[in-house]
Amino acid sequence: MKLELKSVVLPGVDPQRPIIITGPCSAESEEQVMEAAKNIASKGIKIFRAGIWKPRTKPGGFEGVGAVGLKWLKKVKKETGMYVSTEVATRDHVFEALKAGIDMLWIGARTTVNPFAVQEIADALKGVDIPVLVKNPVNPDLELWIGAFERLYGAGISRLGAIHRGFSSYDKKIYRNLPLWHIPIELRRRMPELPIFCDPSHIGGKRELIAPLSQQAMDLSFDGLMIESHCNPDIAMSDADQQITPDVLDYVLNLLVIRDATQTTENLSELRRQIDNIDEQLLELLAKRMRISREIGVYKKEHNMPILQSPRYSEILTNRTHMGESMDLNPEFVKEILKEIHEESVRQQMEIMTN
Repeated sequence: MKLELKSVVLPGVDPQRPIIITGPCSAESEEQVMEAAKNIASKGIKIFRAGIWKPRTKPGGFEGVGAVGLKWLKKVKKETGMYVSTEVATRDHVFEALKAGIDMLWIGARTTVNPFAVQEIADALKGVDIPVLVKNPVNPDLELWIGAFERLYGAGISRLGAIHRGFSSYDKKIYRNLPLWHIPIELRRRMPELPIFCDPSHIGGKRELIAPLSQQAMDLSFDGLMIESHCNPDIAMSDADQQITPDVLDYVLNLLVIRDATQTTENLSELRRQIDNIDEQLLELLAKRMRISREIGVYKKEHNMPILQSPRYSEILTNRTHMGESMDLNPEFVKEILKEIHEESVRQQMEIMTN
């Protein structure tokens, strides 16, 4: 589905990268919200965010102040002139937010993963001209993410944007949520008209990772950033480790290098031609490897041998990974490539076995 989108940029907001949306993870009290808002407004930022309804992984945690917090956001809007935004997860949230004059909404990762919930929100927004941003689903499913935009667009919402907040993983490493940058890059390829924001707070999970992740997002030509900012992050009632003060936020933003996307690339032409040639050679080698895999499949079928040969696969994985490391290739990258090649080899051999 091709989406004919309108701009999510609100009047008076500088459309130049990065568009900044910031504020505390959660609205905790009127005093806390107003202190944060005034500090943030003093930095020249135009869009304030705060969570009113907070979906938590387990019961018993702080789940937000609820609709009472919308009054505080109205006060922020009145006293600072900033636009205000919040997350919605149900039809009732949408109605309450619209009644309170909220300027921008976003749909969280736990909601995006549920098509029924997204459709309910889309139906509640019919006839409303308001920017709606959609966070990626918690699992790395690009089609599910795109489906959410299509549901909203089908309900007449044309001011849409994406928020890349990373993907949940059982195997925790540096990040709270794995960036998997190739997924938003593919989203940009599939939907070039869609603005993409990065949420470095949720990707990193630690305040010291916000600056490098923000720079990475800018280097990938993301349109904006959603960053959690709290005047006293250490005592925040939710996600304390990933929030920064307005002063630190200002410092991080001033350090960002915004590269000119329109800069000439003529000097890259020769290097790109070399890459094109290498890619062609890689594909030819892969095709040759698959032909040999099919020959092996024929041999296994003729000699009644099982397709999977675990010791052989382990040997390949270990040896080739070491070989890749010796060539300065990331071992995880090499493993992923080998796994994909092995899966395709097995698939082709299974076709031979069943014919």
